[in-house]
Amino acid sequence: MNLIKSIFILLNLFLGFAAQPTYASTESSHAHSETNVNGPNGGTLLTEGDFAVEITIFESGISPKMRVYTYSEDELVDPAQVELEVVLHRLGNINETLNFTPEDDYLVSNDPITEPHSYEVSVSASTQHNRGEWHYESFEGRTTLPDRIIEEAGILVERAVPRTLKFKERLFGVIAPVNGQMASVTATYRGTVSEVLVTIGEQVIKGQTLARVINAGSGASYEVISPIAGEVTERFITAGEIANQQVLFEIVDLSSVWVELSAFPENIEKLKVGLQAEVFDLHQHERVSGEIIYIAPVMTGGHIARARMLIENDNGHWRPGMHVQADVTTGERDVPLAVNVDAVQTFRDRQVVFAQYGNTFEVRMLELGDSDGVYIEVENGLAPNTPYVFGNSYLLKADVLKDGASHDH
Repeated sequence: MNLIKSIFILLNLFLGFAAQPTYASTESSHAHSETNVNGPNGGTLLTEGDFAVEITIFESGISPKMRVYTYSEDELVDPAQVELEVVLHRLGNINETLNFTPEDDYLVSNDPITEPHSYEVSVSASTQHNRGEWHYESFEGRTTLPDRIIEEAGILVERAVPRTLKFKERLFGVIAPVNGQMASVTATYRGTVSEVLVTIGEQVIKGQTLARVINAGSGASYEVISPIAGEVTERFITAGEIANQQVLFEIVDLSSVWVELSAFPENIEKLKVGLQAEVFDLHQHERVSGEIIYIAPVMTGGHIARARMLIENDNGHWRPGMHVQADVTTGERDVPLAVNVDAVQTFRDRQVVFAQYGNTFEVRMLELGDSDGVYIEVENGLAPNTPYVFGNSYLLKADVLKDGASHDH
């Protein structure tokens, strides 16, 4: 049985024992699923004898506000005659006291009701002849899980903090030897090769003897030496052959190599010499950092410009001809708050993360800004230093949607 299937079974087992939340209703197109929608305006009706208040949320094309209708003996009470206090108790020990103004046949909250509409509600209302106090729950986008489920589901949490976004361009390229680190070795004088001392693949040092040749003119033996340190990549001669003007050996120093990158017009405008980049092979087995050292002044017929990097290659992993990719850091920006891009889910067509409060998780509707592909700027909707789920947050979304803990807008 795979891990994901096991996780969902565990969630189902838990949900069978979990207490189900109740949900407040709304007016117009803002309708919660809930067990107590029985007010004349589709809201939550709270009664005390012949006295009652009906709580609705109205947001048809405007910011959501609370509307409260008051009834005495099933008749609407003039809202100007009602003293009303409503307190929303949100996760994180946040209590919001609402102030109201009479409007038509109801009282309307002066300030919008912040998303998510998930809270416990305390209501106190009075008229000249009636008084009532109530407390009820209205949750959405919320779930509570035991420690065992959190651990077995692999729920990972970190805090929302300031970040430095690093903007990158991904380019494709190929490894090439450095021009100044290649040598073609020839004989000094024409003669017969008497001895070859190295083979292909052998590492040599500068000044090392590669072969001995008997000078055809003088009969004296002389040594063919390596002008650089590096690896013997080609050997074109064997003992007994005549060395004339042909190349005898190719020596290449691969301790550092070039990365020849292809940049399209939309890339090249962001590139400049000195930018840092990270190179990785197509299987992402190894990564190495380097910098842009050259950008070609002209583009090819395919509208591609060449950019070049120099990277270290001490372990020989980066072989000439190898195809690679490079993430070039083209800019940075400090943002006051950011979250991991893997944390962001959609809920009621809004982008959200799940904030953690002990064993309870609840959506936070976000206004998002720039992203560097790893983190994304939070412009509004999440308090700094709030713990949020960045690993396997989709499991929480599935749990919330299964419970029907959402409303339609």
